[in-house]
Amino acid sequence: MIGRMLRFSIFGESHGKCVGVIIEGCPPGIKIDVKKIKAELERRKGIERLSTQRREKDEPIILSGVFNSFTTGAPIVVTVENKDVDSSYYEKIKDTPRPGHSDYTAKIKYFGFNDYRGGGFFSGRLTAGIVIAGYFAKEILAKAGVEVKAYIKSIGKVKARNLSVEEIFNSKNSFCPDEENFQKMIKEIEKAKKNGDSVGGIIEVIASSVPPGLGGPFDEDLEGDLAKAFFAIPAVKGVEFGLGFKIAELRGSEANDSFIIEDGEVKTKTNNAGGILGGISNGMPIVARIAFKPTPSIYKPQKTVDLEKMEEREIKLEGRFDPCIVPKALPVVEAMMALVLADHLLRWLSWKGFMNLGEE
Repeated sequence: MIGRMLRFSIFGESHGKCVGVIIEGCPPGIKIDVKKIKAELERRKGIERLSTQRREKDEPIILSGVFNSFTTGAPIVVTVENKDVDSSYYEKIKDTPRPGHSDYTAKIKYFGFNDYRGGGFFSGRLTAGIVIAGYFAKEILAKAGVEVKAYIKSIGKVKARNLSVEEIFNSKNSFCPDEENFQKMIKEIEKAKKNGDSVGGIIEVIASSVPPGLGGPFDEDLEGDLAKAFFAIPAVKGVEFGLGFKIAELRGSEANDSFIIEDGEVKTKTNNAGGILGGISNGMPIVARIAFKPTPSIYKPQKTVDLEKMEEREIKLEGRFDPCIVPKALPVVEAMMALVLADHLLRWLSWKGFMNLGEE
């Protein structure tokens, strides 16, 4: 499970009966709106005309932990049924691992007993459970005034311009506030699709109004927990915070964020650190960027091996693929950040509560 006080674990397979999530440690008394959970799952479908033709209704079914529309404090279990499934093609290629997929490593790890249909447990389909858990985490964070927003920073070599936090949170475009460059991103995806290929991209995610004090050193490190959560998302190959790798090019005098007083609170003049110092939130917006590789399923011929005959061969995939998974990953990235922050918030509140004991 991911998390300590707020913990969650996903389950199911791409072509199994369902996928879902188990959430433990969610406080009681949180108002739950199933329509909002459904809306988050709809966001996971991305840009409809550029997404896979697999059509799932994604109706969340709450099995436990919610009563009379409020969380009870008991473990929460939510499932989403798999309906639009066609496994026939995967039976044909079960011994020829698809390049860029987990087919080969999963077969080795689980001695061939893994469910290979549609990627099984390794499929992006399981991110539905992450998104559902993220809804509960966002409701916890809302109690503290914390908001999380992700947008597409780049697709291929097409990048959004530098945007302010206000622009990002107030934009009516749910994919990218930079409308001009977003249209160029769409064309980049369409170009890859037309060529039977795929393209990757970068998502930037920001958490605003995060109180200082969340996290800690070593195994309590907020950046470490966030990075681990982001890397657990299928297809993620890079994570950075604040200036990220660019900070290595600067002098300390340029990289350090000077402290200032603003409206009676300690702030920093810049946010090169991305809102985290020493593994602990400093009260500034937490900023992270997550790099997604191109969708490994493409229509171009690729080289692979036949594991049964132990000989090299060519494979040309058939099926329903996304030319770019980045638009679909936005609610997943938000969910992961929200889950980690909500977990750390609950930990910090327990300390705060202890420090206030006996003061009344």
